[in-house]
Amino acid sequence: MLRFLTAPFREAFAALERVLGAGGGRTLGLLLAGLLASYLVYVPLHELAHALACLAAGGEVSRLEISPLYGGRLLAKLVPWVVAESDYAGRLSGFDTHGSDLVYLATDLGPFLFTLWPGVWWMRRAARAAKPFWLGAAYPFALAPFLSATGDAYEIGSILLTRLPPWSRPELLEGLRGDDLFLKISAITAAPTPALVAGVILASLLGLFWAFATAALAAGLASRLGEAELAEGSAVGKH
Repeated sequence: MLRFLTAPFREAFAALERVLGAGGGRTLGLLLAGLLASYLVYVPLHELAHALACLAAGGEVSRLEISPLYGGRLLAKLVPWVVAESDYAGRLSGFDTHGSDLVYLATDLGPFLFTLWPGVWWMRRAARAAKPFWLGAAYPFALAPFLSATGDAYEIGSILLTRLPPWSRPELLEGLRGDDLFLKISAITAAPTPALVAGVILASLLGLFWAFATAALAAGLASRLGEAELAEGSAVGKH
């Protein structure tokens, strides 16, 4: 269990150690540049993947918000349901699952295909090649489930939890389901009930378990595709 919980972070640090061990300040600068450039691309890709997964699963999309900082204005000219405004970096705020939790889950899970591939595979490959820019670029994809711990991961956990009694009661669905854990906590704090408090805690834990399970699956897939797990403290260039 301890290995399951620490493996994604140990490997991310092992990758960092490999690359930073090959150079100095310039290497760190390239890594940070790759991280920034990748994040600017990853955000709209992530949100578009939500929308496309919803459509592919049989749902409908009416509004996808993407901040202008992440290319929202350009995408709004190309895609009819994209708008260049959001209180978040991006958010799928208008979609219809036709009452299907399978469509809802598919919508949430869509972007994390990028973690399964190329995410972890890309991180390992860039680390072994000692390519700091590309390692930085790989991190948002490889670590996406954990970056989404209070958003998509919580929402996935809340969908799963509210399929079970007593949280399957209609009056609890709205209180627990959502893609912003902090908003849910704020709302529940204003009118707490034991079922809602327990529900938020359990949904958060389910979401975290899903994040670790996704990371483990991505690691296994990367190994099957020829990029074995990175060993901590191993020398640059060794496989």
